[in-house]
Amino acid sequence: MNVLKVNPTRIELQILKEKLLFAKKGHKLLKDKRDGLVKKFMEIYYEFKNLRRIVDNKVLDARKKIETVKANLGEIIVESALMFSNQEINVEVKTENILGVKIMKYIPNVKIKDKNAVCSFYGPIFTSLDFDESVLMFNSLYQEMIRLAAFENSIRLMSKEIEKTRRRVNALEHVVIPETLENIKFISMKLDENERSTQVRLIKIKDMIIKKFYNRKKI
Repeated sequence: MNVLKVNPTRIELQILKEKLLFAKKGHKLLKDKRDGLVKKFMEIYYEFKNLRRIVDNKVLDARKKIETVKANLGEIIVESALMFSNQEINVEVKTENILGVKIMKYIPNVKIKDKNAVCSFYGPIFTSLDFDESVLMFNSLYQEMIRLAAFENSIRLMSKEIEKTRRRVNALEHVVIPETLENIKFISMKLDENERSTQVRLIKIKDMIIKKFYNRKKI
């Protein structure tokens, strides 16, 4: 422990006691914040994990479907049809404060370019029923994929905040509070020592005065 390299005084002792009180309060608040963040992190992580599994399965099924369509119609026809999409997707970003962490929420906003078009997903070109089904499969995924992106961003931000909070808790618990206690103990001992020395000096002075008084009386 690092003991204060200052003259031990009652003022310094009072300052250290106030510092210790503040450090203990801060330690409790940070521990509560860390525990709250970990709890929320686990909730988001499990949601993300379940959604990721669902999306992975859906993407796999949709890719199998589109590969079959490409084999039947040809890759050029499929790509040409998808080039003329009638949909425009914009993503609105909103923030939510969770225990001091600004979490972003992505809200998709779908805009149809031509409302009179037969299909908004792709251009008016000769396609098949399988192609329509595959496009619908992929089209149903974008909202879930946007949610996945929001979850991933939340997990990244919260893990950073948890780590930062954990370091601060450890610093208070293992460095600041023990050192402050040690310094308080050091100064208290020094003050007691000084007080005992003062009492000894006073007793000696008293004895000297009494002795001098009796000597004068004898004369």
